[in-house]
Amino acid sequence: MPILTVAAIYFILWWTVLFIVLPLGYRSQREEGEVTLGTVESAPAKFRGGRVILLTTLISAAIYLAYHLASVYFGFGIGSIPDIVPRFAQ
Repeated sequence: MPILTVAAIYFILWWTVLFIVLPLGYRSQREEGEVTLGTVESAPAKFRGGRVILLTTLISAAIYLAYHLASVYFGFGIGSIPDIVPRFAQ
């Protein structure tokens, strides 16, 4: 598989997983009881950006590894997925 294709698939996967990981462990300022002046109560109390990026990278790498093993070694790919819309004879 070309390296640009690998990078594109991983990039899309990483951004998708990021939005799944972001709310994990989220605590608002209202829940912590410490609302900073000039911010909304629903703002995060402590943003752990490094933890989010590391977790996103690890999960994305595991998903991509599973995809790569399934497509390269076991022969499963997009063409293996059955058609959802039936083909009508003309």
